Amino acid sequence: MENKISVVINTYNAELHLARVLEAVKDFDEILICDMESTDSTLEIAKKYGCKVVTFERKKYNIVEPAREYAIHEAKYPWVLVVDADEIVTPALSEYLYQRISSSDCPEGLAIPRKNYFMGCFMRSHYPDYILRFFRQDKTHWPPIIHCAPEIDGRVERIAKSRKELAFEHLANDSVSDILRKHDTYSTNEVPRRRQKSWGVGAMLFRPLFRFVKSYIIKGGFLDGKAGLIQALLDAHYQFAVVAKLIEERQKKSDV
Repeated sequence: MENKISVVINTYNAELHLARVLEAVKDFDEILICDMESTDSTLEIAKKYGCKVVTFERKKYNIVEPAREYAIHEAKYPWVLVVDADEIVTPALSEYLYQRISSSDCPEGLAIPRKNYFMGCFMRSHYPDYILRFFRQDKTHWPPIIHCAPEIDGRVERIAKSRKELAFEHLANDSVSDILRKHDTYSTNEVPRRRQKSWGVGAMLFRPLFRFVKSYIIKGGFLDGKAGLIQALLDAHYQFAVVAKLIEERQKKSDV
């Protein structure tokens, strides 16, 4: 198999961090931008870096997963690294990936850790935040379901979380307002895949509580000070929003 890697980046109005992201991946064999009809300078930045650009009609979907499936199969080379438009690939990770695909025991997929930041702090509670983003193109299918991982026909390994130099650097560092806006959008989009759940008032209390305990205590959010406490409460809020919207939907159907 050809030991070359295509970097795939899905974009929509991604001008804020895109130049830094592209600078970090410029030495890969191909950079493919799958743009969902951006109206800012995203495409101008992509052209400056000589990226291959394909378009995916945003109006057809309100989630990115169908665009990911389309994009990875538009890539030229057999190995694909999917990078968000606010994630930095470290030189160490780039070198590591080429070493792995040159070895005889390389798996069909690799889950990569990611460093997340909030209020300017590295969040221990959100590390290693594994994301399955490196795989063989011909062995991969990305289902059109929000927040789902790609399905790999073959062996998948995780990069050791102790190898922090290999982790993606997530540049988002969202504000509380940004996170709350995303929670509203993501929780609404998550309702269809949760409809089979018979969650009620108990889940509305238990799921946020469990998520808070997991984030703040089990995963060490308390070590992140005020930022860790706020992040844990925001994690709990997301679970509350999902369950509440499911209950609301069922209630509306009952009223009809």
